[in-house]
Amino acid sequence: MAVPSIVEAELEKLVNRANYRLVKDFLNHLAEVEQVSPASLDRYWFYLRHLLLWAMDILFNKADRIRPAFPIYVAALPSPRGGLLAQVTQKKIIEIARQFFQWAMIHHAGEFRHLPSSWIETLRPGRQASTFSEHIFVTVEDVLGLCSVPREPGDLALWRDQAAAATLFLTGMRASAFTTLPIQAVDFAGNSVKQWPELGVKTKNGKRATTFMLPIPELKGIAQEWDDFVRGRLPVAAPWYAPVESQWGDQRLSLHDPGENRNQAINRRLRLLFSQAELPYRSAHKFRHGHAVYGLQHARTIADYKAVSMNLMHEDIKITDQIYAPMLASEVQQRIAGLTVHSEEHPGDELVTYINRLSNADLSKVMMVIAKRLAE
Repeated sequence: MAVPSIVEAELEKLVNRANYRLVKDFLNHLAEVEQVSPASLDRYWFYLRHLLLWAMDILFNKADRIRPAFPIYVAALPSPRGGLLAQVTQKKIIEIARQFFQWAMIHHAGEFRHLPSSWIETLRPGRQASTFSEHIFVTVEDVLGLCSVPREPGDLALWRDQAAAATLFLTGMRASAFTTLPIQAVDFAGNSVKQWPELGVKTKNGKRATTFMLPIPELKGIAQEWDDFVRGRLPVAAPWYAPVESQWGDQRLSLHDPGENRNQAINRRLRLLFSQAELPYRSAHKFRHGHAVYGLQHARTIADYKAVSMNLMHEDIKITDQIYAPMLASEVQQRIAGLTVHSEEHPGDELVTYINRLSNADLSKVMMVIAKRLAE
């Protein structure tokens, strides 16, 4: 085999070495058994590099657990010429990945016996791969900008709307659920929200769940001040996003039931708030997108990923994949650019990096294995 190039050598250090060897074995199979031309092999290697970078340090025989799913990851890959990869290139990358796993299931049957063959069939370019575009969503910085709009004393409506912006991001709730949320369903001490239809919360398809807030102290403080205010002045069954009425220039909380189109009213209020903050308007649903992206960006294990999915009240993690998991093109670009960042690393750095990515549960398992080895 030819001497590896500098880029290839860096790639081998960055990704899982067992995965790297499998890909090389597959390419050798294509060359020796299927008589694939050298030019085609170079092209296939280019495609399979994306598969290696997607898996990073996770073994290919556990590929069904990796998030985002490979077709969605590919849909966000940046093109060297700017923008995203052409659809035809995305299709070829996914097709060669499927061919690789089919080969692995046959030639490394024992190693891949737990990888579902049904999962391999999901390696097909879908709607997301062909129509992907960067999500528009609210960021933490956007929310802080909204909440920094100067507020006159007694301006309850603006105070409420700023608290709503913080809470929408913290909880990821849909507008229809948030605007029907009673005070008794909110628990800042426990960082939880009872999205329970029996409490009057209008959730999608009548689902019932207790969901949790993101741990962002700056936003929680903003929302909790409003919570303390309304909790001391309204019945616990009253809406947390309380109606505000004005008389002779003075504003006060209203005990009247909010209107049926409350979820549309909050978007009108948000439009005004974004205008006051001199920021581009984002609907209430874009706060939910922001909540999801923030959670997925900070997820470190598949358990974290599953927790984000459950907190969005999705029935299946696949729904989270389809809607929220596409990585921003800039993030994918940073991951690929990292090939050169690691060139100065010492061999031990890879082990440290791997250990730092483990969850507490996985660390406990590793320690048990090490203890047994040392006792031998």
